[in-house]
Amino acid sequence: GHAQLVPPRNVTLVSKDFEMILTWTPGEGTPPDVAYTVRYKSQDHMYKWIKVPHCKNTPRTSCILTCMFSNIYVKGRAQVKAVSGRLQSPWVKSQFKDYFSEVELAPPMLILNVKENLIQANASFPLPTCVENLPLKYELNHWEAGSEDKKKYEGYRKDSVTLDTTALKGNHCFSARSIFESIELKHSEFSQPVCVPLNHTG
Repeated sequence: GHAQLVPPRNVTLVSKDFEMILTWTPGEGTPPDVAYTVRYKSQDHMYKWIKVPHCKNTPRTSCILTCMFSNIYVKGRAQVKAVSGRLQSPWVKSQFKDYFSEVELAPPMLILNVKENLIQANASFPLPTCVENLPLKYELNHWEAGSEDKKKYEGYRKDSVTLDTTALKGNHCFSARSIFESIELKHSEFSQPVCVPLNHTG
């Protein structure tokens, strides 16, 4: 027989912060100098595994595959093997997943433009280039610092929400989350609150 490396374990396609990522853990007794190579295939080219250039002989135990798949509705899978010197492990495959139904969202970045009697809020989403046209919405929360009473607004991703602040005083806080309707309605966590002092006289 010939010596083989222990294959990687827990090979899984997961989504996090709008990315599709292949993750794995080293097999038991894997040597410290091991590197990994990843290939993928999707259901529109089932006959062939395609190399992932940025995950060839990588020391990492994850590989971003978001923009490798031809579109967000096609299911794809990946496989990974361990390599050390002249030794190789067998390939280990992940399950099939597609971006559309699996995507996990990241909170948007909230951009506040504070003018004399109004605040304009925009949300910017940290999207990979291949999915930058994803039809996202965001929910904006607004509350006075220290109060539990939150007002909610909703906007499509290119929309800004404008609030009249003439009657508002004190510290006002804003936070937003991403919304995406795939098979079900998905939300991200809320962004870190941004608070602004309004109409301080003197």
